[in-house]
Amino acid sequence: MGVTCVSQVPVAEGKSVQQTVELLTRKLELLGAEKQGTFCVDCETYHTAASTISSQGSGETFSLSTNPFKRLEPGQTGKLMYVMHNSEYPLSCFALFESGPCLVADANFDILMVKLKGFFQNAKANKIESRGTRYQYCDFLVKVGTVTMGPSARGISVEVEYCPCVIANDCWNLLMEFMQSFMGSHTPGIPSVFSTKHDSIYSPADTMVQYMELFNKIRKQQQVPVAGIR
Repeated sequence: MGVTCVSQVPVAEGKSVQQTVELLTRKLELLGAEKQGTFCVDCETYHTAASTISSQGSGETFSLSTNPFKRLEPGQTGKLMYVMHNSEYPLSCFALFESGPCLVADANFDILMVKLKGFFQNAKANKIESRGTRYQYCDFLVKVGTVTMGPSARGISVEVEYCPCVIANDCWNLLMEFMQSFMGSHTPGIPSVFSTKHDSIYSPADTMVQYMELFNKIRKQQQVPVAGIR
């Protein structure tokens, strides 16, 4: 596991999503990148249930969310939680809160979420995933994916990992130079997660945070209304 940058590539003018993906992969192959199988990253959205309980004799109302003893404030709304999987880590499940921590658990976490349906409700129509081909080029691992919601293609994701390094500050310039070689003017800026990772060890959870941000950006661009999601 090295340092990874996840970004969105816009659809080329006059092209479809699939045609743009083919253009990107062709550029990679011309550079000498070799196919190394496929990948998939998926994300399901949960929102806290609206059910509440009252403390015996006190008349105080508490939320049945992540903390059953936390008092509800007037106008308070529940947080969203994103449960994600990455084919690079088949035995792990990632649970991310909005602007909060990332929990890394084993694959049985999905079963736990079913048992917690009284606390967290699954926004089933909001499932999103990125699926595509992995490429290896020297010390770089590149994944070009088609982002889909239901049957529809919504966008394009590009994940670039520099495998030998685990400190973002030590390899960002090298990452940028390589991304420019096949992404051109669509090379992204520094990921927001890097702001706290410049001199500390990069982890798989940081990659999942970037995918969460990318998926949320694509959802907003598509403006897909989902009940229970603000």
